[in-house]
Amino acid sequence: MKGLSCLFFYFLFHFTFAQESEKSQILAQREASNQALRAFDEELNATFLTDDVLITTGAGTLISGKEALMDYVQEVQGPRMYWVRTPDEIIVNPETQLAWETGTWKGFVEGSEEATVGGKYSAQWTKKSGAWLIQSQLFVTLPR
Repeated sequence: MKGLSCLFFYFLFHFTFAQESEKSQILAQREASNQALRAFDEELNATFLTDDVLITTGAGTLISGKEALMDYVQEVQGPRMYWVRTPDEIIVNPETQLAWETGTWKGFVEGSEEATVGGKYSAQWTKKSGAWLIQSQLFVTLPR
């Protein structure tokens, strides 16, 4: 019985450590993506996405693919804005190499420190390519 307990705690520790390592990698990717958006560097931001990424904007527009997202961003009228996503929770599935992230997002007009819009978001990450990339994101605009 003692051997089973030791084995259980070994796997529990290993799984917990692996989870934290994967979460740290995703958090680093998210922060780098936020920095790219703050710098209005859409090309750098696109490196954090899969080619076939799916994004639902806060207004409900569905964007399919990295190229379509780049076109969408270039066609937006009005003041330049950047977005900050702040994760509240990340759960990693090491078997499928997928992760769930959920949190809050805020939109800022260039030069402003006060958010003009925001809400909740969820993201699906994949590590099939060896690095954590965003496979899909859903944003919902909510009252402030």
